[in-house]
Amino acid sequence: MSIIHKLPYEWLVGLRYTRAGRRSGRNSFISFISLISVAGIALGVAALIIVLSVMNGFQKEVTDRMLSVLAHIEVFDASGGGMPNWQASVRDAFKNPEVKGAAPFVETQGMLLRDGVMRPSVIRGVLPSEEHKVSDVASQVKLGSFEQLTPGSFNIVIGYALARALNVTLGEKITMALAQAQTTPAGVLPRMRSFTVVGIFEAGHYEFDSALAFVHLDDAEKMERLEAPSGLRLRIADMHRAPQVAAELKKSMPGDLMVRDWSKLNANWFAAVQTEKKMMFIILTLIIAVAAFNLVSTLVMSVTDKQADIAILRTLGASPLSIMKIFMIQGALVGIMGTALGVGAGVLVALNVDVIVPFIEHLLGVQFLSKDIYLISSVPSDLRWGDVSRIGGLAVVLAFLATLYPSWSASRVKPAEALRYE
Repeated sequence: MSIIHKLPYEWLVGLRYTRAGRRSGRNSFISFISLISVAGIALGVAALIIVLSVMNGFQKEVTDRMLSVLAHIEVFDASGGGMPNWQASVRDAFKNPEVKGAAPFVETQGMLLRDGVMRPSVIRGVLPSEEHKVSDVASQVKLGSFEQLTPGSFNIVIGYALARALNVTLGEKITMALAQAQTTPAGVLPRMRSFTVVGIFEAGHYEFDSALAFVHLDDAEKMERLEAPSGLRLRIADMHRAPQVAAELKKSMPGDLMVRDWSKLNANWFAAVQTEKKMMFIILTLIIAVAAFNLVSTLVMSVTDKQADIAILRTLGASPLSIMKIFMIQGALVGIMGTALGVGAGVLVALNVDVIVPFIEHLLGVQFLSKDIYLISSVPSDLRWGDVSRIGGLAVVLAFLATLYPSWSASRVKPAEALRYE
């Protein structure tokens, strides 16, 4: 005897009702509506998986580009006096096994000027020999060399968008003006210094490419009139553990320190992305909900069509609960089939976005993402199985909820009234 024939009769009847009927046009119509419900659930599930995967891909791509320039954790002296013995602080930081790199820095804000054009910029003083331990900016230099940032040379490396805005190239001079004023016989003037452009980098993130510049640590200290670096920039093994590691470092490192991680530096951006993902999840869930609750009409028509069968089962001893189970099984199977098809299609597309999107672009002769605008020329995708399981579970639950009323209605059918006109 096959496994199917060993199932309870509620399952056998529910499975039979799920199959396409051929006895009448009405049965065929109900089966067609069931197929529409399956297709609707599948479409909604697949769309939600694909959209969330693409959004995750964009978030990961932007985060990676941000962290190619930003440090995972920054450590400052809370009193604002800097870190004269930063080497000792590095040793203290490395006592935490998560810390993999450290480098001192000075950071200030100012204006870069050339031929009457001014651009606000973040000026970061670094040690070129140490900077590669905490960021990838040295490898992102497209013109010139990061190693030309030497003490006392007053050289500068700027982003490509900033270089384009200032209309400057390698070997040319730009003027740095800091907000700190200095008193001269002519009055109070901003502190200014001429720098030579020795490198142009491209991080792939417009915020940094258009407003970030690097100088040697010693030159930054002279401009800021400091005697020590402002703090340390740290890179850790797992960037997602940055908040926990930052809390551990604050407790373990001696002195009155201020420790902040990369997620706090970009809190507004990450909050906006999370809000967009939540709203997109809610909007696309409505597609699944509409398809799932389409099962209500399908099952109501099925109950109306099967009233004679229900009456016969009741006269043979079937309980109202058993009748309810039959139609719950019928609706749940439709939901599970739609969810399975949607998950399969969504995962397949999400894993092959890098192939499918270029094919569509070539076929239509369009480019969805222009690198000049978005700085990303291909659509990224990051499939997360946690999202897949949540979406699949939600679809099955909605489909199950849609079966409750029609199934309850079927259990209330009275055999005598149902058979009166048969």
